[in-house]
Amino acid sequence: MEKDIKVRLTRRDIVDKAATVVISLGGIAVILSILAIMFFIMYEVYPLWKTPKATLIKKIDTSGFISQEILAAGVEQYKEVAYVITKNATVDFISLKEGKVLKSVALEKLAGKDIVSVTSLHDNEQYSIGTADGYVVLVRIRVASSFDAQGQRVLESSLTEGTPELIASGPIKQAIAVNSDEADSQERPGTNAVAAITTKGEVLLNIHEQKHSLIDEGTTETFKHDLTTQLNGDIPTAIAIDQRLENLYVGTQMGLLYHWDIRDASAPPTTLRVASVKDTSAITALGFLVGQRSLIVGRKSGDVSVWFPVSDQERPGAPKSNEAGGQKQLTRVHVFEPHKAAVVMLVPTKRNRSFLSVDTTGDVILHHSPTTKTLLRLNVNNMPLSAIVYCSRGDGVIAVDQASAMYRWDIDIFYPEVTIKTLFTKVWYEGHDRPEYSWQSSGAGDDFEAKLSFMPLIFGTLKGTLYAMLFAVPIAIGGAICVSQFMHQSLRAIIKPVIEIMAAMPSVVIGFVAGLWMAPLVERLVPTIFLIPGQVIVMALLTLFVWRLMPLSYRFKFRRGTEFLILLPVFIAGLPMFLWLNEVIQGAFLHGDFRLWLYNALGVTYDQRNCLIVGSAMSFAVIPIIFTIAEDAISNVPSHLVSASLALGANRWQTVARVVLPAASAGIFSAVMIGLSRAVGETMIVLMATGNTPIMDWSIFNGFRAMSANLAVEMPEAPQGGTLYRTLFLSALLLFFFTFVLNTAAEIIRIRIKRRLSQL
Repeated sequence: MEKDIKVRLTRRDIVDKAATVVISLGGIAVILSILAIMFFIMYEVYPLWKTPKATLIKKIDTSGFISQEILAAGVEQYKEVAYVITKNATVDFISLKEGKVLKSVALEKLAGKDIVSVTSLHDNEQYSIGTADGYVVLVRIRVASSFDAQGQRVLESSLTEGTPELIASGPIKQAIAVNSDEADSQERPGTNAVAAITTKGEVLLNIHEQKHSLIDEGTTETFKHDLTTQLNGDIPTAIAIDQRLENLYVGTQMGLLYHWDIRDASAPPTTLRVASVKDTSAITALGFLVGQRSLIVGRKSGDVSVWFPVSDQERPGAPKSNEAGGQKQLTRVHVFEPHKAAVVMLVPTKRNRSFLSVDTTGDVILHHSPTTKTLLRLNVNNMPLSAIVYCSRGDGVIAVDQASAMYRWDIDIFYPEVTIKTLFTKVWYEGHDRPEYSWQSSGAGDDFEAKLSFMPLIFGTLKGTLYAMLFAVPIAIGGAICVSQFMHQSLRAIIKPVIEIMAAMPSVVIGFVAGLWMAPLVERLVPTIFLIPGQVIVMALLTLFVWRLMPLSYRFKFRRGTEFLILLPVFIAGLPMFLWLNEVIQGAFLHGDFRLWLYNALGVTYDQRNCLIVGSAMSFAVIPIIFTIAEDAISNVPSHLVSASLALGANRWQTVARVVLPAASAGIFSAVMIGLSRAVGETMIVLMATGNTPIMDWSIFNGFRAMSANLAVEMPEAPQGGTLYRTLFLSALLLFFFTFVLNTAAEIIRIRIKRRLSQL
């Protein structure tokens, strides 16, 4: 007998130890899985914070095979062939691998002319060349890539010269020629403009506009304008025209920035604004960021800034004009790290908002807008530069110094758009009238400026969670108290499992029903929905009053804890009254349309998919969790505490409020926090039941975009390894840490509450 007992105990010990090992391994596996997920997310996020780097790949002394002064340079996208424009009107194509000239092409239409100005345009493929006798020529240089029969890449160069145009009677200081067809402009096809600053201080503009006809090819009209008198005696120092042929900018010796609207070619351009800042040093260089809407300004003092039009009325503190309010004024928006000498060149890239600035000492700084971050600094042994080019892919820089030495850098700036500033503070984006939080990850064109602020997403997450908890917590905890303390056991055995089964409802189904059925229904019944709580309370009190008037013999027919069932037919019978009141209220007080009244009276728009819908739908998913845990906590309060309270004369409500709820507070708190975590991480309901608009507005009638829903929307479209891809992983990491901290804090508070109550 004793032997059998020992065998049974041994088997039980073995089973217990095995179960302990399995459970321990399962717990460790869960922890390791969570850590693995966290480290994977961190691995994807880490490249966002890499420091930009530049590597000098090669230095080529071109003086041995190029005898003339180099005025401008360019490079094809693979950084294998560079080309330079020399003072003797030739274009030399140079192999960056072999360090020799591959081909030299003479500019036939500039033969015998003295070149005094070369300005790079349109991603370093177009060059405006000005001569000493007042001519301007637009030259286009391309290096095309193809593959031969062996699969080797072959580079073929081409050169196109425009027709020389006489714009001045004397030497040109700087010239700009823009062709709308070459610049891929669809707004003014067949139009081109030539502008120049002469050594005499003149500002001249010629616009050639093609008049289209249904009968023939149309005619071209030429409009010539002299803008010199509008400078009021100031000396022009830099000039720029955008590729849409809408704006002409001129910087002056006194530090003023003149702006003309040139969309109407026939009308004499008049100065729109004369923009000035505290820095009155001469403007020495002008350029455009990608998209040609933001103007880069470099000064003699070394100051570098970005300007774009801003509404006078919208931006507090913006310089005012004499024109009507609401007009756009050219405003200095971003200021970058300054140079120690005068800025002479500004070179943007086509890939992002970064650009190079070069001063008279040869110091090169790579900036980024709108972060105003300095990405890199390059220096060519304190030697002034004669030409510099930023590779079209944004991964290299080619520079030529005045000693004809050519330098090639490979650069990697990783993800300049992502900084703590752009993620969590207000940023002033191009085209906006003030700094703001904004999330807009994609656009229609290549010049789109990504806006990656997390604040609208964090705000949306908190907003959706708040409204969901406002709906869920009172209902769930109230239901738990009712089921546990006031309901008959037979009903409790039915209702509790039914509510628990609600937790198994797929969130995608809840979101589908909320978005397609509930949202249109609520839109028609908003006034009644806000009145339902008061109507229900009044109907319940009237029913209670009638119940109390009934004979005891009738009331005793209901078992204790089932009396509330009499309310169900009352509420069902009240539904037609609710619908009738909705029509009465809208017709009598809201002019027949709640949405129109809301906008006219309060200035609030009603979105069909809003927080009212999301809150009620998410509460349907959260209520079962909070109800189950809270009901278990309330039911587990020792019965002797309840009996003692009732024996001392307290009624049922007093016992619940002063004994049961304090004793179960730790469990109720855990229920609320677990429900909160569920609401924070909810994806499908938020995705389907709200408009997913990343706005920051507490109105219950507006939508929002939560971090979890944003991941579901954006991740399938995010290019792997791109800025958006890694930024989304960063948002996932923030969501992970947020829920982790929330749950950890909740558990600590729960343990302290439980420990304090155990001492009572």
